[in-house]
Amino acid sequence: MLAERMSRLGTETAFEVLARAKAMEAAGRDIVHLEIGEPDFDTPRNIIDAAIKALNSGYTHYGPSAGIPEVRKVFAEFLTKDRGVEVKPENIVITPGAKPILFFSILALVNKGDEVIYPNPGFPIYESVINFVGAKPVPIPLREDKAFSFDLNEMKQLVNDRTKLIIVNTPHNPTGGVLTAKDMQGIAELAKKHDAWILSDEVYSKMVYDGKHVSIYDYPEVMDRTILLEGHSKTYAMTGWRLGYAAMPAELAAHISKLQTNSNSCTSSFTQMAGVEALTGPQDASIKMMAEFKARRDMFVEGLNRIPGFKCLKPSGAFYVFPNITGTGMKSKQIEEFLLDKAGVAGLSGTSFGKYGEGYLRFSYANSQANLRKALDKISKAL
Repeated sequence: MLAERMSRLGTETAFEVLARAKAMEAAGRDIVHLEIGEPDFDTPRNIIDAAIKALNSGYTHYGPSAGIPEVRKVFAEFLTKDRGVEVKPENIVITPGAKPILFFSILALVNKGDEVIYPNPGFPIYESVINFVGAKPVPIPLREDKAFSFDLNEMKQLVNDRTKLIIVNTPHNPTGGVLTAKDMQGIAELAKKHDAWILSDEVYSKMVYDGKHVSIYDYPEVMDRTILLEGHSKTYAMTGWRLGYAAMPAELAAHISKLQTNSNSCTSSFTQMAGVEALTGPQDASIKMMAEFKARRDMFVEGLNRIPGFKCLKPSGAFYVFPNITGTGMKSKQIEEFLLDKAGVAGLSGTSFGKYGEGYLRFSYANSQANLRKALDKISKAL
């Protein structure tokens, strides 16, 4: 018999749809995969070579739970230069992917009965972990008429003295929306007023196509109550390497490290050395990848808007589109299944990201332009 808490743990539908789509492929179907959010590019060669060098140099052993000291130093220096505020090595915790930081932060900070504000539609693991620890998930709707940002006045009505944590994500999964300076300043002010923590998920920070990335660290007055989450998976096509990190107050970092000790022990040593090369080495491959994502975005959004029943905003960041499909007359889950079964196009129902995702689909355009055009043709014909 499972523990009761397991009934409160959610999942990522993307992996379930991927498994079904792969089974259909194995049976001979031609499937275009737009369900999984990972770059289709290989990890840049210089990063791979750095990992090989690290392996040959003996980086095959346990390391400190918070990360190798010289790597924490490099990551801190990167954030200091990139965000324009001082980050020290003792503020950094390195984890196997970005998800453990999300999990550990909620475990360390949030008690049963506390309230946590999170974006909806949003990354499904936010709500899953909030429920898992017995806290109250409080969704802040992201609305199409605000380019998938939130209404600050609505946020003010939700935050109160029971709010322990406010989760923000920019650029945003699943919509590709970004928060403005006014949005982020409002969050900072609310967190200070109500003595709440902020978890700012900025793993897509280098995937902003229009304008400049707005970071929570643009408001250093809340650094003492902020976890800034970053990672290598998206920017450097390193999803399988499992390398994430966060900056936070040193006192909290010690507790997050203890949770790491009790779960993962540490992050792979040679992977951390590859992460150093990613941040300090040539950026050409990453820049080229971002340019291609932008070209794909422009082409795919234009194509979706030509399909009757679809209406798609052009996202400002990440590599997702979130088209409104209410004009088709179908519900989100219904059209997800219809397009996979009839068109051979794997996407995700907007409701995979929360109740406010009804009426939308998420497609990842981390696929070739040829495959994106094929998907557009398949969708158009099926409808």
